[in-house]
Amino acid sequence: MKRYQPRVRPALAAGAIGLGLMLGGCSVKEELLAPQQPGVISPGDVASPTGAEGLYIGAVGNFKNALLGGSSNTETIWQFSGLLTDEFKSADTFSQRNDADQRVTQTNDAQLSPIYTSLQQARGYSRTALQFLRQYEPTSSNTHQAEMLFTIAFAEMQLGEDFCNGIALGETVNGVWNYTAPLMTKDVFTAALARVDSGLALATATDAATTQVKNALLITKGRLQVDLGQFASAAATVASVPVTFQYAADYSQTTNDNGWWIMTTSSKRYTVADSVDAAGRIDNAIPFVSAKDPRVPTTANGKGFDTTTPFVGQSIWGRDDPIAIVDGLDGQLIQAEAKLNANDFAGMTTILNALRATPPTQGIFKPSGTLAPLTAPATKDAAVALFFREKAFWTFGRGQRLGDLRRLVRQYGRQQNQAYPSGAFFKNGSYGTEVAFPVPDRDKANPQFSGCIDTNA
Repeated sequence: MKRYQPRVRPALAAGAIGLGLMLGGCSVKEELLAPQQPGVISPGDVASPTGAEGLYIGAVGNFKNALLGGSSNTETIWQFSGLLTDEFKSADTFSQRNDADQRVTQTNDAQLSPIYTSLQQARGYSRTALQFLRQYEPTSSNTHQAEMLFTIAFAEMQLGEDFCNGIALGETVNGVWNYTAPLMTKDVFTAALARVDSGLALATATDAATTQVKNALLITKGRLQVDLGQFASAAATVASVPVTFQYAADYSQTTNDNGWWIMTTSSKRYTVADSVDAAGRIDNAIPFVSAKDPRVPTTANGKGFDTTTPFVGQSIWGRDDPIAIVDGLDGQLIQAEAKLNANDFAGMTTILNALRATPPTQGIFKPSGTLAPLTAPATKDAAVALFFREKAFWTFGRGQRLGDLRRLVRQYGRQQNQAYPSGAFFKNGSYGTEVAFPVPDRDKANPQFSGCIDTNA
């Protein structure tokens, strides 16, 4: 089940540690009279086992916030990718959100740049925490070190799934930024896979905390293997992960709100998408609203923030409801896709029907009602369509749909206009042809980066 992680930023955690050290070594009078440097944290403030743990806590919080944090009307990668795909539509006035929905995002997009930066920073926070854990708790923090390798790998996987070919995985060493050459998507996945394997080498204990991290690493490894087309290996990787497993992001009104609650229920800037809108039929789109599938419950509620678009809210997540980052359901879907690629359509359908018969809980959400059993497809094309439709409902809002649409093009031979929302765009013009987000212009500070290597899936 999910494990609570406090949401503390590294600077705050380190600051609290530094304050404790100062008060422990000085009198109150000396402390009050000493020169003050608010907000300044020296390396010595975190150079201890306690400091390393503080950095670890902050890194976990920043990682989760980069995926689906909350507290303002600023979205994260899971949300923006939901607009680019068929999960959500823009009910907002911001041109950047409308552009993402239309698949015409610009390289200087003011919403996209901080989203990309947050993912890269999440890598950096985790690397820093990992370095301090290795130095100050070399043997007693194996589980936390493994978790840092998980967060680094997952952030890199998310970058690879959602951004164009041409992602640089630079690192800061002793305060100096080391620029690296941009990588093709497959090379980003390969780099992330190496982090996972390093994490698994550390996650060897059998206690509950270590098992939790090990399962998170196994699911991430399975997803990376699927991204690389290694379907049979992926199925073997995740076979031991129970369907009840969850590694979840937690929210509370005293820290951060669930980001989906903010952008849908609270502000009405995102509306759940359907296969039909004001412009007519949307080619390739899943009917997330009109299907009335219990895995994606929705509620119509007037107009959106732009006062024009009909608003349909999601009823999965409330203000402080957790959301699964990785879970046992993902493992079942990986095994089903391996059956698909082995042309075992009956086996694929058996796995999907087992999930439909006993829907797993995700976060605290469990689909209500019943899901009728599926009939095994007779052809590969029909099996592909069925699998990705089922996966779209199971993983709705969890940042997987864009990677799956890209794989439909890259691995299953579909054209982009046979996989992505296409046709007339309801706010003006037609859908664009983007299959992934461009790496933002902000990365041009890297002298080795001049833009996407290519914009292929």
